[in-house]
Amino acid sequence: MTDTAQSDYAEMFAALCRELGYCLHAKGEKRVIAALPQGLDAAVTAVLEAEGADVLNTAGSLKRQIRDCLKANLPAG
Repeated sequence: MTDTAQSDYAEMFAALCRELGYCLHAKGEKRVIAALPQGLDAAVTAVLEAEGADVLNTAGSLKRQIRDCLKANLPAG
């Protein structure tokens, strides 16, 4: 993945950090971007895994917040 491709998602990751406190490192961001073609639910799982969260025991409401934030801030393309 190129830095340009990753920078396309900069606003999405900034919103995730600003709105929900999930400020991912570069490796975590790459995992989320790689998961996006599989759908938003896969990207949510990647966010939680990058943060070291227990995905199975994470509240559904938090997963929805992450999903909604990702969806609202996906780059146009």
